[in-house]
Order: sequence, then C-alpha cells, then structure tokens
Amino acid sequence: MSQQAEKRSATGVITITEFEAGHAVRHFFGTRGQAGNGQSPFGDLTSFGNGTPPNPFAVVSVKQVHGTDALLVAQPVEAGKIFAGEWDAVITNQVGVLVTVRTADCVPILIHDPIHHVVAAVHSGWRGSVAGIVPKTLMRMQQEFGAQPESIHVAIGPSAGPCCYEVDDAVLKPLQSYPFWKSVVRETVQGHALLDLREFVRRQTHAAGVPEQNMWTVRHCTICQPDLFFSYRRDGVVRDTMTSGIMLSEPHC
Repeated sequence: MSQQAEKRSATGVITITEFEAGHAVRHFFGTRGQAGNGQSPFGDLTSFGNGTPPNPFAVVSVKQVHGTDALLVAQPVEAGKIFAGEWDAVITNQVGVLVTVRTADCVPILIHDPIHHVVAAVHSGWRGSVAGIVPKTLMRMQQEFGAQPESIHVAIGPSAGPCCYEVDDAVLKPLQSYPFWKSVVRETVQGHALLDLREFVRRQTHAAGVPEQNMWTVRHCTICQPDLFFSYRRDGVVRDTMTSGIMLSEPHC
C-alpha cells in the first residue's frame, strides 16, 4: 500500500510533507476552498515546503479531454502563455513553471524525479487510467529526461472514492485487461461495482516500476465530502473544479 500523510494549509489546499522532503519542489492538491480554473493558491508559497519559491512563476493549465497525451514544457515559459491543444498531463524540467490539472472526481497525480529534476501533473479519470496515462507519462519522462521509475516519487490526490464511486460494465469490462482488476472493485449488484480508482492508479504505477515507498495517497473522497470538494458525480453538473499542481522551485547544480 502507498503511504498516507498530508496536511491542510490555511489557503485551502492539501500537501504531503514527505513528498517534498529534502527536494526543491512545491506541490498542492486543491479543495473547493481554493480557486479553480488553473489559478495557483500560492499567495504565500513559503507554507508549501522548504525554502523560497521563484518569483515570478508561470502557471501552465491545459484543455483536458480524458486522453493520454502529455504536453512537454522544456523551455522557459512567460506568464500568460497559452498552449493550444488537448492534453491530460504536463511535464516540465523548468524551474518556476507550475504545471497544473483540474479535477472534480478524477484522480490528480503529481510526479517528481529528484535525480533528473523533472515534474509532471496528470489528470486521470477511468478512461485515462485504463488507457495507461500514468505509465505513458512516466515513459515520456524517461525518454525526454532519462527519469528512471525507481527514482520517481508519486503523489495521488483526492478523487471519487471506493465508498461512493459505483460503475457499470462500461467501465468494468475495460478494467479486466489488468490482472489486478478484481482487487480494486467491490461488486454491488450484477454488472455494477464500487471502484477504487486511486488504488487502480497506485497499482498501475507500481507495475510501471515506481517503488511502494515512493508513493503517497490522499484518501479523501470527493463525492461524499461536499464541504471540501466539487464533484460531478454528486452534483450532476460541473459547478467548478479543484486545481492541483507541482513546480520545481530551485535550479539544480
């Protein structure tokens, strides 16, 4: 099982101290108390980890389509730059570039390689998860920057949880291509089951080579905690989204 360790900040976001510990990286998982639409909650960045963040910094937010493509940001970015296209992951090796994803039940995943100094933010719903967006993002990080799975750290954020996320055969049948699929579902009635999408992502990530001790999971359900999270499944409409992000904060030697 992945580790669980988190803290809630006064700005309304969730962070994992151990995920950042000793590394020049800042991250957050958003809640409904933090502005969505790609905005950063970093009014006081010093509360998000070790040291002082770069100032100014650029925020990268993309149009998400439940696919598996990743935007690569390998050059300095000016604040306000718009990236035309559709992606569900953003990868960068640039200091001061905050890569973000937006969720309202899907799983936000933040990735950091402290050896090769590269980070990624991933949006993974059930379609992207089954299609392998996390392993594909890890492979892209390896191809572009030499990032090896054994050195990568992964933080899995709040999403629809196994207490509330009921799915039918349209979801269950594609899951069955994975050998561990039975361990992430609990049948309710014929053709329906509760799905632990975070655990699916965790197992898939571990199968891609990331060690158990390098993974952390925030075990909050977005569906049954309306005080904390927006939820498409609960509300039936997208009232708003939570933004999650990660950023390299210092140049490496």
